Amino acid sequence: MFADWIWTSWEQAGLVALSAVIMVTLVIGAIRVIGLRSLSKMSSFDFAVTVAIGSILASAVATSTPVANGVVGIAALLIVQAVISILRRTMSFGTIVDNTPQLLMRDGAFDEAAMTRCRVTRSDVVAKLREANVLQLSQVRAVVLETTGDISVLHGEVDVDAMLLDGVRGAHP
Repeated sequence: MFADWIWTSWEQAGLVALSAVIMVTLVIGAIRVIGLRSLSKMSSFDFAVTVAIGSILASAVATSTPVANGVVGIAALLIVQAVISILRRTMSFGTIVDNTPQLLMRDGAFDEAAMTRCRVTRSDVVAKLREANVLQLSQVRAVVLETTGDISVLHGEVDVDAMLLDGVRGAHP
């Protein structure tokens, strides 16, 4: 029993290797056809699709799931993602699928209410400020929690161009 847990037959190992080659080739080919957006973190939906693709690929390679099921699953996900990216261009659909970016800090001042609402701590923001090489809070023009969950830090001596904060909740009074 212990040996079965650690070892497999050469035939099974070969099938796993062949499945891996087929599935990775499929994913690379699909990404070339559909575009790099399929692996981007442009939105939480894109991130979820990327995780789901990885899960399907792993299942098709490492389990008894037929490779054809993996091919169909990944193809379906990529098609749904392509359709949603087209529909996302309409404002009403985009607001359903995408989160709205949130302003967490403006002109050196933390927005504690926004941070609480977004479940982001002051130490989370301070860590991002350090990553962005901010030396003084007075240098910070804006900190934005993006739709992907990433935190963007805009800092420097000049004011932020208003266009960069369009669509950011809390940015405009």
